[in-house]
Amino acid sequence: MILYHAFFTLKPGVGDLEFSESLSRYMAYLESQNMIAGWRLSRRMLGLGPKEMGEFHAVIELESLAQFDAAFGEVSTRAEPAESFHHAVNSKVDKVTFALYRDFPDPWRKTGEEKF
Repeated sequence: MILYHAFFTLKPGVGDLEFSESLSRYMAYLESQNMIAGWRLSRRMLGLGPKEMGEFHAVIELESLAQFDAAFGEVSTRAEPAESFHHAVNSKVDKVTFALYRDFPDPWRKTGEEKF
């Protein structure tokens, strides 16, 4: 599983539930098109965590880099309907940091033959 992380804050004046609803609609669209496997939104608790990471954290689950590439290809066209969903989310966030991770250990990993 590929995990696409976004750490961010909301722009001033943007309501938390307003943002959550926009993200939910966007992710539902991507899921309905089989462009993502799943997602979740979380919020920092009790002020714990580096401020640079923002108050919110979204994780998008993808089955492969091919699925990630297909989703990026669709969204980067800037065409409808993806553009409206993307804009409804992107226009509400500030100070975004992205990260890409994978499940570990890799299922194809061999042990015992390493040279380092």
